[in-house]
Amino acid sequence: MFYWIALFPQFHSMAILRYGADRSVQLEFAEGVFPVECHAPRGEPVADVAAAVTEALAAPLGYPPLARSTTPGDRIVLALDRDIAQVAQITASVIGAFVKAGVDPDGISVLRPPANSQTPLDDPCRLLEEPLRERIGVYTHEPDNRDVLAYLTAADSGEPILVHRAIHDADLVLPIGCLHDDAAAGYYGIHTPVFPAFSDQKTQRRFRPLGSLDVGGDTKARLTAEVDQVAWLLGINFTIQLVPAAGDGVLHVLAGESEAVRRRGRQLYGEAWSCQAPQQASLVVAAIEGDASQQTWENFGRALQSAAALVEDGGSIAVCCRLTGELGPAMQQMAGARSRDAALHRIGKERPLDALPAAQLARALDRAKVYLLSGLDPSLVEEMDMIHVAADEELIRLVRHHPSCILLSNAARAMIVPP
Repeated sequence: MFYWIALFPQFHSMAILRYGADRSVQLEFAEGVFPVECHAPRGEPVADVAAAVTEALAAPLGYPPLARSTTPGDRIVLALDRDIAQVAQITASVIGAFVKAGVDPDGISVLRPPANSQTPLDDPCRLLEEPLRERIGVYTHEPDNRDVLAYLTAADSGEPILVHRAIHDADLVLPIGCLHDDAAAGYYGIHTPVFPAFSDQKTQRRFRPLGSLDVGGDTKARLTAEVDQVAWLLGINFTIQLVPAAGDGVLHVLAGESEAVRRRGRQLYGEAWSCQAPQQASLVVAAIEGDASQQTWENFGRALQSAAALVEDGGSIAVCCRLTGELGPAMQQMAGARSRDAALHRIGKERPLDALPAAQLARALDRAKVYLLSGLDPSLVEEMDMIHVAADEELIRLVRHHPSCILLSNAARAMIVPP
């Protein structure tokens, strides 16, 4: 490398950064600047996710095959995580495995989280053939509808723990989730797709405290322990978990006893997604790959948190994504506030859906300038104290002006090992 620089003093290093479903930008760096490229994940995505699910269920980790652990009359609920990739393929494969094991299809239900403005609902059973499809119940959770909720127990704080009635009454609850770094905002382990995902609004707000963003803090540990306790009370000891690839791909499908899947999942996730830079940089460019289901405020906040761990104090962060639509309640408060601290105080009390991404933005802004290349209206970006990047060319110019740079692909998934 040093000989290359000496022989070609005008050489400029270049790199390609991908973001969104199919966008990419070729970046050129200042003379003598060689970026650190964190190109996670490592490994090739599975070519056929449905086949991988079938294979995982045929030989579960630490658990007997489905045919030996189910009965024809079992009431089974598939509890779907919000950010599952290729959900229809996975659901069809799981239901097919249960039917092949002898379970009556009339006893199988699919429970999915409610839609939001960024992630419209996909029919998880659309790939099932008739008449099987008609026999599967599909339910969308309504956290504000007390009629669909059942009392389970009381939390240590005395608050009632409510869960969707289908989960409460099931003989077997099968969480199907996407693994994350344990430090990821809003993630409380492999049982998160069940609780608080399918609880009431008050409980879901309780699981959005700003203190949960402090890695290794007591708040997150306490809430994670509560999630595990609820899973134990519900008798959940079998799960399906995905190790995500870039965008909406899947690296691994794990099925089996919950603790065995948790251990194996952590190992595989770390091998695929851990990122370590030798030092911090004056500019961190963080990209969010994937279709519309990946272009969310939740992933935006996680990308910012990853980038903030790698940027120098007073440096710059540039997020490349395809966020569109309107601001959530917390982001609106950030945009309209005279004082960022006052807005955060109010957000911390009210805890709306986007409370954690808003707090992650505030923390990033306290440390660095934040540039945003997205599909959002420029005025909204500026109202949130970010700098709007109108096109790839502006990002290219920004990169050329920095003496050091880290490129963070798929930043929302990255497991950052700080320098």
